[in-house]
Amino acid sequence: MRITKPSYFDDFHCIASRCPDSCCKEWDVQVDPEAAALYRSLPGPLGDRLREVLQTEDGETVMTIVDGRCPMWRSDGLCRIQAELGEQALCRTCREFPRLTHDYGDFLERQLELSCPEAARILLTAPYAPPVTEEVPGGSEAEYDGEAMAVLKQTRQAALALLSDPLRSAREVLALLLLYGCQAQEALDGGEALSFDAEAALETIREFARPGSIREVLDFFSGLEILTPQWNARLQDIPSGQMPETVRALARYLVERYWLQAVSDYDLACRVKFILISCLVVCALGGDFIATAQLFSKEIENNYDNVEAILDAAYTSPIFTDDKLLGMLLGLAES
Repeated sequence: MRITKPSYFDDFHCIASRCPDSCCKEWDVQVDPEAAALYRSLPGPLGDRLREVLQTEDGETVMTIVDGRCPMWRSDGLCRIQAELGEQALCRTCREFPRLTHDYGDFLERQLELSCPEAARILLTAPYAPPVTEEVPGGSEAEYDGEAMAVLKQTRQAALALLSDPLRSAREVLALLLLYGCQAQEALDGGEALSFDAEAALETIREFARPGSIREVLDFFSGLEILTPQWNARLQDIPSGQMPETVRALARYLVERYWLQAVSDYDLACRVKFILISCLVVCALGGDFIATAQLFSKEIENNYDNVEAILDAAYTSPIFTDDKLLGMLLGLAES
């Protein structure tokens, strides 16, 4: 099996009590069956407390939130389970986070998750470098469409190269990504694989783009499920008109995370629009880019229903038509 991971993947180490946020806040932690059985069997005060806070619904066990935090989170920012039993006793979610694994059977991709502040700092500031690949024993037979995956891998590489073009602005490369995504979708649908003419695409973009409303975009996000009061307050702010160069790193992270997922349903176009909408929202909210991107990920990427709502709206909402997205990406102001 081939395992691929970013060059910075192994640089991550939890900063524990120094973390400005915490994965022990707000989220119900899903507990795998093996860990749940261990926790319920423990003697003494720790076992008693775990039996109080573990709840099973629809076949899944979660560690319920108490007063906005995991009941195992101590006042010094450390985990009571790890402190008393060691790291090996943590449930799978807590051992792995913020490390993501995308298992495609015959190959596996690993990534850091943006919703962790330290992971966000690393992946949004690390110089872009080719991923690290290693071959290990194991794996299983691929169940995906091999031709579709080949198209997605090739077009993802081209998309990443497009985002790294130093001769174009961040706004231009993001607008080009939308048009390239449409071309990649055609190839995925079985069409002829064409070379991408960026200059011709920019001419099309300038002709086709029209102003969209970033305020309407933020209002749409206000209608999604909201986890923290902080996020709700940020969505009410006056949108920023800035698009820092750091947005390229955010877009690369999103392309690396979501592009190949189109092998499941052959729908790449909506994922490309999700990537661009995400970049627009993080830029519009302003403030410290890394902190804003981390909060966005915590609220959106870690909520399946929110992601699905945006993917659906990419097709159905008049806010997210291609011409309006291009206009917002280019910074065209609505009159």
